[in-house]
Amino acid sequence: MRWLFLLLVLLNALLGLYQLNKPPEITGSPVSAGRPMAEPNIKLLSEARSLTPRERLQEAERACLYLGGTDEESVALDIEQRLLSLDIESRVESVDEAAGVDYWVYLPPLVSRQASLRLLRELQSRNIDSYIITVGDLANGISLGIFSRRDSAESVVKRLQLVDYTALIRELPRTHRRYWVVVAGSSHRLLTDALLAELSGNFTNLEHKQMPCAGVASSKDFT
Repeated sequence: MRWLFLLLVLLNALLGLYQLNKPPEITGSPVSAGRPMAEPNIKLLSEARSLTPRERLQEAERACLYLGGTDEESVALDIEQRLLSLDIESRVESVDEAAGVDYWVYLPPLVSRQASLRLLRELQSRNIDSYIITVGDLANGISLGIFSRRDSAESVVKRLQLVDYTALIRELPRTHRRYWVVVAGSSHRLLTDALLAELSGNFTNLEHKQMPCAGVASSKDFT
């Protein structure tokens, strides 16, 4: 009996030690230390919602069709009248497109018109083509010519330096005006391929572009 008692005591001690060293239970879902954070929902292009027919129509109506690109306003007006006779709403717009740079050779303004006249007579006595500038920030200066090439303008400046005149060069942006017939988005659906082909046959070099109807288009849209 004594050995049985000692055995029970030993078993109780071992059970107590097991309970003390047992790891605590974790309730809920375990979280792995290496588990990545939830990623945001990413919609693939293939899953993106396509436009409905009504939305496609609204997109088309926000664009205008530009016809023409002619140098003559009268030609653009003829195209406009042709479209208006078919109940196609349209209007003529002019666009100034960049066409290069000119180079203006000049002498800076003098203190008065009288001083400019004296210098003008002096230049003309030397057979130097010149005239007085009457308006703008160079008023009372002397113009010595406008050139399409910079080297030509620089050549004039060098020749004037030889006779003690200090001339300067100013760049002048050159523009080219073209005329376009603008067909509003709500009307260009009436402009069929057959009608467009007919207009192209009647008006040589007729161009057509579709762009947003945001007032007068920028010149860079037509380059």
